[in-house]
Amino acid sequence: MSTLIVLMPPRDPAVHSQEWQLPELPFVLFDKAGNTQRAGRAALGLLPKASATILLIAARDLLTLAAVVPPLKGPRLRQALPNVVEDHLIQDPQTCHLALDPQRLPDGRQVVAAIDRGWFRFLVEGFAGAGHRNLRAVPVARCLPVAQAPEPAAAAEPTETAGDANATRTADAAATDTPALAPVTACVLGHVIATAPALLPGGAPEPAAATSESALELAIVRGALADGFAVPAASVAATVSALAGAAAVSGYVLTNLPGEPTSAAARASLAAVLPGAQTLTFEALARRALACRFDLCQFEFASQPWRLDRATLRRLRVPIALVSASLVVAVVGANVQWLMMARQRDAMSAQMTELLLNAFPKTTVVLDPAGQMSRQLQQLRLAAGEPSPDDFLALSDGLARSLGPVPANGIAALDYHDRRLEVTFKPGVNVDPDLAKRLAGNGLAGTADASTGKWTIRSAS
Repeated sequence: MSTLIVLMPPRDPAVHSQEWQLPELPFVLFDKAGNTQRAGRAALGLLPKASATILLIAARDLLTLAAVVPPLKGPRLRQALPNVVEDHLIQDPQTCHLALDPQRLPDGRQVVAAIDRGWFRFLVEGFAGAGHRNLRAVPVARCLPVAQAPEPAAAAEPTETAGDANATRTADAAATDTPALAPVTACVLGHVIATAPALLPGGAPEPAAATSESALELAIVRGALADGFAVPAASVAATVSALAGAAAVSGYVLTNLPGEPTSAAARASLAAVLPGAQTLTFEALARRALACRFDLCQFEFASQPWRLDRATLRRLRVPIALVSASLVVAVVGANVQWLMMARQRDAMSAQMTELLLNAFPKTTVVLDPAGQMSRQLQQLRLAAGEPSPDDFLALSDGLARSLGPVPANGIAALDYHDRRLEVTFKPGVNVDPDLAKRLAGNGLAGTADASTGKWTIRSAS
């Protein structure tokens, strides 16, 4: 099963929902064996199709927090989640889509992710409309390498910070959700790209080398929680240091991102914003997304590949039309053939009735022309003295002609009743197996009783 991994840009909070647009998106396509088939950057309608599509949701678009979730399921859990997170949100929780991490934390709490419902619906419906049926959405922060826990040390005093997130979490809440000295993973995910390139003069500019004025996407992961920021390149190191405090920091810089500068100078300029950071390739990030189990497509956004949407119906309109036409032709053809055969049956029945009435004008009621004709002919033969095929003389004469190697004096008794002849042979008489065939050749049907050896002979007609 092939899988398409697409990195999504964060929502620009200054752009109205009617003006949302998706720029060209970086992607990588894996085949069912996990080998890279294609990688690049393309518009939504030109992305390659795959059996499954995974969207990497930007860290800036998500608020993650650990909370005690009531043991509910389905619609009742969906109704209860806004009450769980409303104290941590600036906007109305009803305007957010909330997703629950299936993996519980060691203390029993669960991670809840909040994202603007309108933006998430815009992303999901856009990909569904482009023909991507089996869709998953995972936080890009969950695909970063996990920092190793350091040796126990004295707790550092938490520092208040502000980030460019849609749903902002306070520093006190972050300190409550995760230990102060939990290891921190910081990753520079590339340059900030506008989600409404049509509003920019001349379209979206090509990403340039990191300068002191350029803004970079920064993801900070502490334990199971993560935050996203748009930070000036000159302030990345200071921001990471302030947010991490005395905790150990593992730094990464995303490289080989399609559309980003590929020159050595550009890569060195980007890596210099976070001294000591390791490189993380876009392909490695995508492979980690394959193993992520935190799917944001929950509740009303749950993937339903069997559901027929407009895009699927458009693709299937020709096969559906052909199947419908075939059914109509089959039904019409079956009815026409039935009408033709019914007319032939009526014509044959009328012809047999006419023959019966012409041959036997005294017949008053015609129910079964063929049966009545057969009985009338039998009565005429009897009246003319001709023996019936099932009379005693006819049956015994046929038996005599069919005996063959069986001696005639080997018959012990003949019993005639109900238009059949029962023959009992003397003990010791060998009746060969071909007797039944000889009887059939003379217009008779004979069967032998295996227990008594008695033969029952009837007229084959």
